Amino acid sequence: MSVNSFGRLLRFTTWGESHGPAIGAVVDGCPPGIALSEADIQPWLDRRRPGTSRFTTQRREPDLVRILSGVFDGRTTGTPISLMIENVDQRSKDYSEVAKAYRPGHADYAYDAKYGFRDYRGGGRSSARETASRVAAGAVARAVIPGVRIRAWVEAIGGDAIDPAAFDDSAIDENPFFCPDRTAAARWEQLVDRARKAGSSLGAVVACEATGVPAGWGAPLYAKLDSELAAACMGINAVKGVEIGDGFAAAALSGEQNADPMRPGEEGPAFLANHAGGIAGGIATGQPIRLRVAFKPTSSILTPVPTINALGEAAEIATKGRHDPCVGIRGVPVVEAMVALVLADQALLHRGQTGATLTY
Repeated sequence: MSVNSFGRLLRFTTWGESHGPAIGAVVDGCPPGIALSEADIQPWLDRRRPGTSRFTTQRREPDLVRILSGVFDGRTTGTPISLMIENVDQRSKDYSEVAKAYRPGHADYAYDAKYGFRDYRGGGRSSARETASRVAAGAVARAVIPGVRIRAWVEAIGGDAIDPAAFDDSAIDENPFFCPDRTAAARWEQLVDRARKAGSSLGAVVACEATGVPAGWGAPLYAKLDSELAAACMGINAVKGVEIGDGFAAAALSGEQNADPMRPGEEGPAFLANHAGGIAGGIATGQPIRLRVAFKPTSSILTPVPTINALGEAAEIATKGRHDPCVGIRGVPVVEAMVALVLADQALLHRGQTGATLTY
């Protein structure tokens, strides 16, 4: 049973553990002839890389990617693309207490319950370190759909949200929070600093928009584009909720309020609203695809919390080591990568069923 792979035609498998010698991904199903090099992948990994500010984990990983297969003379060959990222800054001794007792909110107990054995060093496969592999795979997916622009940002940290009226796309890459509201970013500096110094952590909401997705991608019922996106994002470490379009807010609207009215346009319908998030009946409408992803607070915290040990005895644990005070911050490039992987997969599925032409 494989539970480490995702996708249908463009399928990727991640491998490796947080404190192993390396992590990586194998991307299978990528069409041949697409220009691809390590230089095309590295910038996306740099956005997710740890230790870039005091607001993220201080683990120092360069996250340099190597392409081991599937590319020749700068172009994809159509064979599996193997990507590797070495781990160079592990401190396994920091997890001596985690070996004895379970971290509440983390996967420690659940892994033990399933396998009867776990890699406690940094959480092994359950560590957010694994998401670097997804970002590398997502860079390959972006090369398959160059006409699609995928942009994510942090919308709220610890319940403190941005002002939509102050949204500025150019601000997203100007601060360590991927925040489009400069005033909110200034507030978040103090907010995250307080949580970090208190040995605690905060949750976050990441929003994502994909533009340039043509009408028709996706499939009805069992391969709906929105269900594929939801599954992809729910599979990200620490994610506890995904909304497409208005999401839960739509349940409070009337039918006429929730409708996305249409008028004749020059190249198809002109939509007057986008409550559906660019997807209707599981198929893209051509509007921007919009989703929101909720990240829980980091479970590894310095604040002591009640727990049990492997014998079922009462214990208390305070997790040492280097952890993100708000894991949702570095979740931004991960959400973008998973959206890219889903959309590239759906593009190839659409081509296979309808014969549509894709331009690489």
